[in-house]
Amino acid sequence: MYTKKIYFSGDIDELQKVFAGMTGVLSVLSGKLSAKNVHSYVNHEPQTLEGVESVEIEFNPKKTDLSTLMDVLFNVFNPYADKNLGVYYNSGEDEPQVELHLNFIANRGREPVVSKACLTINDPHVDKIVRKCFVKVGRLINFVGGEENARTFGGKTEKIL
Repeated sequence: MYTKKIYFSGDIDELQKVFAGMTGVLSVLSGKLSAKNVHSYVNHEPQTLEGVESVEIEFNPKKTDLSTLMDVLFNVFNPYADKNLGVYYNSGEDEPQVELHLNFIANRGREPVVSKACLTINDPHVDKIVRKCFVKVGRLINFVGGEENARTFGGKTEKIL
């Protein structure tokens, strides 16, 4: 069976309770991660995070998708107030979907910009933001589960505890 993984940071106990019983979710494992090229929608400067508490969610993409998981995350936790939220991915194919979803969240409630060519533009870098989205997004380097089983992407295995 083909499965995918996504990583969310925030209140770990709440995250485990929310995602454990969902249709299509196979496992939820708590641990710590490190990620690179992390940015938030408030501060657009890339950074690297080390040792962030998070959960690894393994899911069957035929029964649930990444957008559904992020919808649940943002219905339980407020992306405009909770400064500990993060979405981290280990697959390049997930990056466009995560970025698109978070651009939507960051621009919710704001009128779109219309260009001279009558194209509607939804640019997250315009200064007139109604609410600030504090969610961090980045590519996963390493995840160490609570049972001390290291998962590494892109080469080296390192423990970050």
